[in-house]
Parts: sequence; C-alpha cells; structure tokens
Amino acid sequence: MSRIVVFTDIHFSVEHLDREINPVARLETGLQHALKYNPNAEHIIITGDLTHHGDVPSYELLKETLDRFDRPIELMVGNHDNRENFLSVFGEIAPDPNGFIQRTIDLPNHQLILLDTLDGPPYDYPLSHRGLLCDKRLSWLESQLANAAERECIIFMHHHPHNVGFRAMDTIKLVNGEQFYQTIERHNNVRHISCGHVHRTISGTHRGIPFSVFKSTVGQMPMIFNAMDFHAETDEPAAYGLIDIEPNGITVHTEDYELTNLDQFI
Repeated sequence: MSRIVVFTDIHFSVEHLDREINPVARLETGLQHALKYNPNAEHIIITGDLTHHGDVPSYELLKETLDRFDRPIELMVGNHDNRENFLSVFGEIAPDPNGFIQRTIDLPNHQLILLDTLDGPPYDYPLSHRGLLCDKRLSWLESQLANAAERECIIFMHHHPHNVGFRAMDTIKLVNGEQFYQTIERHNNVRHISCGHVHRTISGTHRGIPFSVFKSTVGQMPMIFNAMDFHAETDEPAAYGLIDIEPNGITVHTEDYELTNLDQFI
C-alpha cells in the first residue's frame, strides 16, 4: 500500500500572523500530526493556494516553515499563487518545459500526476481565480497519460473540474473542464482526482471517475450552496486528507487533526 498525505489551501501570509487563525501554526500542527500518526506515508502533497497574495515574503515564510520538517513535500500552485514569485523562492523545483509547476511521481503500479491549473500570467484577479488548462498543459497531460502504459493514474489539481454544488465556487472552477475530461477519457487510466479550492470535504464521482475535495487548514466554506460570496468562511476544524493506494483500489480518508489526540489509542 502507498499512503499519500494531502494538504490544501494553506494561504500563508505574513499579514495574517497576528490573526486568531494563524496559517503557520495551523500547517505546523497538521504536519506534526500527519507525520506522527502516519509515519509510513510515502508522499506529502500540498495542492495549491500556498499563499494568500502570491508575494515573495509569504513564500519565504512557507519555505522557512517547511524546512523545519525533515521530509520532502510536493508543492503545487493555486489561484492565489504567483508562479514567478514561487519559483524565485523554491528554486530547487523545476517547472515543466513550458514553465508550469507540474510533474509526475511514479509508484510501483500507479502514477501521480500533479497539474498546474493556475490561470496566469497575467494575474488578473478576480478573473484569474478561475482555473485553466491551456493547450500546452492539456498536451502535457495527454503525454503523461499515454506514457503511463499499464499503470493507473491519480490526478492532483487545485481547481475542481466540474460543479460541486457551491454556486460561488462553481463559477471559478476549471473553466475548460470539458476538455480536461475528454483528455482523460481517451486513455481510461485515471482512477481518482484530488482537488482543493473549495475549502470543504466533498466526494463523489463525475463521468464515472471518483473525486475528492479536501478542507483547508485556515477556514472552510459554509454549507450555504446558493450564496455568491467567494470569501465566506467559517472557523471549522482544519483537516488533511489521506489517500491509500492498493493494488485493487483507492481509499480516501479525512482527518480533522485539531480535534484528535490519538496517543490514548496507540
């Protein structure tokens, strides 16, 4: 079995350090919890919105925080990020040939595909809060699916590629989700899709492919489906996801880590 720990929407900001919801403390607590109780996890992935404003000082704060953990952590970008500023701080991360922050991770029988769905530059907010897979990125995805050969694929992406029921967030989902699904359907080897962006725990299937959306570490979307407020947020417990990959299937868990001290059980 391969276990993948998934964090998303950590929204680091040097401006938010004095707030009650401190993004650094929330992520540190989550990483400590995940590593303590899941020491066999093979990979940790953070699926975008690494910062809130995409500024260099916030990326530097994130790097300083992650350097305190002796584990490689895969970083992806979301709609609050800035690709150029990210690369200026995390210079060890190589973009793909077209400059996008996407790559693959090979497992014995599976391939993890980490997609860059950030619509920019230009970073024309709020328009660019929507996700996009341009022709170059779709072509890259097509080649990775083709090269996977006999392995099954799990796709990680920041934006959800189809509606999930929240009116506001569905207006800033991946804008070309139809092209995305046409691409993966041509290969028939995608077994799961993992997303962030919505700040909510959601699961289901779309076009027969299971998907999971995980909660943020800093605030959750309230369960009011028809509201058009992109910034509505409730201080519900932060969480991370666990994706267990086995030869015959995939199991997804979510852990509200602020609520659970598991020491009494082990």
